Amino acid sequence: MLNTSPTPAAEAPKDCALCPRMVALRTECQLTHPDWWNAPVPAMGLATGRIAIVGLAPGKMGANRTGQPFTGDASGDLLWAALDQLGISGDVVIVNAVKCLPPSNKPTPEEIRTCRPFLSAAFHALTELRVIVALGTIAHQSAVKANGEKLPKRRFAHGAVHQLLNGRVLIDSYHPSRLNQNTGRVTGEMILDVLSQALQISSASRP
Repeated sequence: MLNTSPTPAAEAPKDCALCPRMVALRTECQLTHPDWWNAPVPAMGLATGRIAIVGLAPGKMGANRTGQPFTGDASGDLLWAALDQLGISGDVVIVNAVKCLPPSNKPTPEEIRTCRPFLSAAFHALTELRVIVALGTIAHQSAVKANGEKLPKRRFAHGAVHQLLNGRVLIDSYHPSRLNQNTGRVTGEMILDVLSQALQISSASRP
């Protein structure tokens, strides 16, 4: 399980102790599954990526196990299928708003705030970044704030496109979680449409 981050200076240490609930859960997972990653999950992709995809947090059987965002669970299957269909699976940067596995898959507001500096640092390090795709409300909120903006002016809605003040574009999508897939809230076609738009915008902004 090796993931070389495109933004190494923006990563949390493997023994990050900032969020006690997550540290306790990490310790439990290390005892029961010592062969898993069980640590803050770094971003993956190219440092020159023009599209960044922001998820919520590692899933227990997904990134917390594999050490790679959106790898090893149903949400990742849907996302990677769309990226592969567009032929850009190797050209994007993927990162989570929260780097560690949260209890019950629900980080607290304080935990989200505590982890946001890592996301801000990643955005700062990605100098070629043009488009950010936020998967879900929490990813949207963290992406807005990590880019120095305020939420009332940037409301989440699936398919919404926000022109940020720093020149980047933020596109919202429902999260491709198993629950959202099972209820029909999100489909592969919906994810494909959002990523297609991100690709079009990033290509159009190419100097």
